[in-house]
Amino acid sequence: MAKRMLFNPSEYRDLDAQEQDLLRTAYQKALEALRRNITPKGFSACSLADNRVYGTDANYRAIWARDGAQASIWTLDLDDEDVAQCQVATLRTILDHQSPAGQIPGHVRIEDGQPEYGGVGGITSIDSGLWTVIAVWRHATVAEDWSMVEEYAPRLHKAVEWLAAHDSNNCGMLEIPEAGDWTDLFARSYHVLYDEVLWQRCLIAYSDILRHLGNNTRADEYRRRADHVRKVILRSFWPSTNPEPTEGIPSFAEVQFGLGDARYLVAQISPFNYSWKCDVYANLLAFIMNLVDADRAMMTFRFMWGVGVNDPWPVRNIYPPVQAGDPEWRDYFTVNLLNLPNHYHNGGIWPFIGGLWVRYLHKLGMTGLARRELVKLAGLCRQGQEHEWEFNEWYHGKTGRPMGKAFQAWSAASFLKACHYLDADP
Repeated sequence: MAKRMLFNPSEYRDLDAQEQDLLRTAYQKALEALRRNITPKGFSACSLADNRVYGTDANYRAIWARDGAQASIWTLDLDDEDVAQCQVATLRTILDHQSPAGQIPGHVRIEDGQPEYGGVGGITSIDSGLWTVIAVWRHATVAEDWSMVEEYAPRLHKAVEWLAAHDSNNCGMLEIPEAGDWTDLFARSYHVLYDEVLWQRCLIAYSDILRHLGNNTRADEYRRRADHVRKVILRSFWPSTNPEPTEGIPSFAEVQFGLGDARYLVAQISPFNYSWKCDVYANLLAFIMNLVDADRAMMTFRFMWGVGVNDPWPVRNIYPPVQAGDPEWRDYFTVNLLNLPNHYHNGGIWPFIGGLWVRYLHKLGMTGLARRELVKLAGLCRQGQEHEWEFNEWYHGKTGRPMGKAFQAWSAASFLKACHYLDADP
């Protein structure tokens, strides 16, 4: 178990004794859930011993790049040798299976070590590479150990170059194929907020990596590129009736965005259409990763709080969900009945995003509210289909009942990180 406690809810005088006890229990149960996912090859997506798999569910028995990278980042605060070794093993497993062109696999199967580079329908996984570069950088800076960066420098370079090739029109942002990221059964494509936020962070990470490697000229270039991407994202994804002037003829999306003022970064845009939906996950990341400032983040909070993205539990991944008949609806949403409204990626409740929600509130200075939402998140994670404290993958957006795999690595890791974050200055 962990060698030192980084979380002491006894100091939270705004919570009663029962709530403090719940958080203490939740913290220990999160550590136990995380440890169920430790394998020699890295963090499994969910506990191998506690989940039955059917058909395509077999891909849960794998080291996932996006899941494993985030679980690794969020557990760097722990002074636990087993967890630390698993962080390194996760990143090595993923990087060692990079394609010759530089693509990072979506996941690597644990039993036979075979990599899979695409999701449903063989569509490429874009965010695997984004999260992996960010995770290697965070590991180096937090652990103060740059040996992995130095060892994998050529592979990191190829990964960033492969990602950069997806900026097919040199606008700064990546052009994402439909269902090409963690929402691999969802109809988002072209400029997708979630991926663009990660791309900007990836560029910052790679700039720091290059600087450590002594290539200051290239580091400066990537930092300028990151600054440019941030400006493009804010201009493109924040609709306004008073937009900044653009060169040339405005696109269809820009004209439509001029009809109103948003309170958040919208989910996706393309030259021909757009989505006004609020991608909760991406907006939380945008503030936590310093892409948006506190003023905009507060506007976004008021919107999300007003529509109740944290009810019945924190939080739903998107608001509002896509309904049958909407322009964004696709028939494939009904595969395995996964993406019906309020299910899975279509408005389901995800505990790992709930952990980001708690951190978002704390960073905004609303520490009391963040603590109360952490209590709610603990109540969510306490549920289970067969046992208490399953830290399930996802929950129904209306009923709040667990529907995903039990003992999900990133659910537990995000809860732990939220606890540690609350004990730090915002």
